[in-house]
Amino acid sequence: MGAKSALDVARSACEEAGKVLINHFRNLKDVSHKGRGNLVTEADISSEKVIVDIIRREFPRDGFITEESASEESHTGYYWVIDPLDGTNNYFFGLPHFAINIGLLRKEGDSENIVLGLTYAPVYRELFYAERGKGTFLNDAPVHVSGAGKLTDCLVGYDMGYSDERGKEMLGTASSLWPGVHSMRVMGSAALGLAYVACGRFGLYFHKYLFPWDIAPGILLVREAGGIIENWEGGPVTLDGKTVVASSSVLMEEFRAKISGNRISGR
Repeated sequence: MGAKSALDVARSACEEAGKVLINHFRNLKDVSHKGRGNLVTEADISSEKVIVDIIRREFPRDGFITEESASEESHTGYYWVIDPLDGTNNYFFGLPHFAINIGLLRKEGDSENIVLGLTYAPVYRELFYAERGKGTFLNDAPVHVSGAGKLTDCLVGYDMGYSDERGKEMLGTASSLWPGVHSMRVMGSAALGLAYVACGRFGLYFHKYLFPWDIAPGILLVREAGGIIENWEGGPVTLDGKTVVASSSVLMEEFRAKISGNRISGR
């Protein structure tokens, strides 16, 4: 890799892209639709350019998997997985709950390992980050998943995504859990949903309509914080899957028991 550490470069990219998002926030002029409820703004495009440019200067031979641009092949085995604005609907409607997602993926043969993950909420100035084998941090302080023993003591987060069918399924799952949790939150940002599990704010988070850039950093954040993250059927999460459930092992077991009578399709 380059002279600077991947973490330092990614942190710089988050900070600079965060400034772009703040500058455009509540002052958008160019918005288009990728699908029903699925927006892309001038801020998404500008933020992505800033991130890619900063990373490419230090690691010019690495590949990129990004939300708003075509993927670029790697000559090193490393791929940067980038969501320049997770929570675009929140952003568009003036809600300050959005984030930047940057993950670093190492491909070796058929295996894919996430070695670095960052989720940055620029309005809150909160940077969640993890390096493989080194733990998870929030603004340089170590964090861990919730130590609660039952869901009635926890907030549970989820999102509905851009599929009408999957959105209904999520509401059905929420209904299965209620009132057996302290309370529930629809986040509008999968990135922050997973980060909040990693730091113990949420006991559990689930979603069924995701893309690699939504979850790459969160997978590592949760695991390095002592949690587990699975697909809907309880198997390993993969970047090409659509579903995640993130929690502690104790709370995950309770979640599985509660939804056992409400099985829905994994993909």
